[in-house]
Formats: sequence, structure tokens, C-alpha cells
Amino acid sequence: MKKIAMIPARYAATRFPAKLMQQLGTKTVIAHTYHATVRTGLFDEVVVVTDSDIIREEIEREGGRVIMSKGEHESGTDRIAEAAAGLDVDVIVNVQGDTPFVAREPLEKLLQQFEEPSVQVASLMQVLQDEASIADPNFVKVCVDKAWNSLFFSRSVIPYPRNKEAAITYYEHIGVYAFRKSALMDFTAWPMSPLEAAEKIECLRYLENGITLRMVLTDYMGVEIDTPEDLEKAAKLL
Repeated sequence: MKKIAMIPARYAATRFPAKLMQQLGTKTVIAHTYHATVRTGLFDEVVVVTDSDIIREEIEREGGRVIMSKGEHESGTDRIAEAAAGLDVDVIVNVQGDTPFVAREPLEKLLQQFEEPSVQVASLMQVLQDEASIADPNFVKVCVDKAWNSLFFSRSVIPYPRNKEAAITYYEHIGVYAFRKSALMDFTAWPMSPLEAAEKIECLRYLENGITLRMVLTDYMGVEIDTPEDLEKAAKLL
């Protein structure tokens, strides 16, 4: 399989504008993410996809390849689908630009899922343990079946613990995806689905079109930079 990592990098983030260009140690957040992805050694190529000349110039200074995209995409997946349309590739891994601590092992596990022909899309999750995070709508939860295929994603608490004595494991969806190219092209051809529009969770578009995601359990992946407080956490972790 020819494998490419694509990093969607939007400059004007809603919750934390210009977060990818924030300084984290000696490099910007997006530069950390780019170099961490390259260091995994898993990919034939690593590409940053952005609508921003500022981010383009930053990655080119770091020696990376950039593909410019339109600015009006609804999601990172739509952004990389536009860039991937003309590429000769079998599997594309979408590494979020705000994940500067991405590591080899979880991405390797993602790629291994495509040894099974039926898998069209795969993504990562981790166990959520503290009650505040489980209740926090900024943490997207996922429920899976016995084969680790996704059943539903939500910002609400799922499953809801009506039986207080039942043992429940809560999983947080980590926004790192892998796609067969055909599945990625299908995604961008479909209109935004009702559940996706309600929850603002892009992978619900797949579920509403009958495609489950193969979920891969991983250990804690560091910090996603969604807020200034996350940047402070990341600096401590670094």
C-alpha cells in the first residue's frame, strides 16, 4: 500500500484563532506536528494541507511539502479530500494539526487495520476516566461493538449510565483518521448529514451513510491544542 499522512491546518480556528502558529518550546504547534509525523517513518510522504499562506511559509521553512486548499471547507476531512483527489495513494492518514505529540505506535496500529479488506475507515480512541472529562462536550465519546467498530459518536455522555451499578468503560474519540482513498472521496461527495450538523462531529457522516469506523484503542496521545489552557499543558508536557 502507498501511504500518505495529510495534516489539515486551518489558521482561523474558531475556539483558539491562530493556535497552530503558537509557540511551543522552540517550534510552532504545526511544526511540531509535522516533524512528529515524519519521525514515525510510516509514510511515503507527509503533506500539510492549508488555506493559509502563513502556515504554508512556516512548513516550507521547515522543509515540508504544502498543498493549498480552498478556505470554505466544513471539516478537516473535506480539506484533505480536495488535496488527495489527484494523488496516487491507497491509504491516507489524517493527522490533526493540533496534535504535536503524535507517535508511531498508534498510527502503525491504524494502518494495520487496512490489512482487512472490509475496513474502509479507521480512527483512534482512548479510555476516559475522570467524570469531568466524560461530562465535557469538548470530549467526543464513542461506543463500539465487539469487533471494535463504531456504533455512535456524541458530545453527550454515551452510554448513559441509567444502571448505576453497571461497569461502563467510556472512550474518547481522538481525531486521527485513516481512509482508503475511495472512502475519503465518498465522504466529500456526500452532503453534511443531520447528525453531523447537530453534533459537529464529522465522522457521523460516515455512520449516516452506512460505513462504520474501525476504532483502535491507544494510550494517552498527549494534548490536543484546542484552548490556551491546552497550550500551557502541552508546554509542561514538552
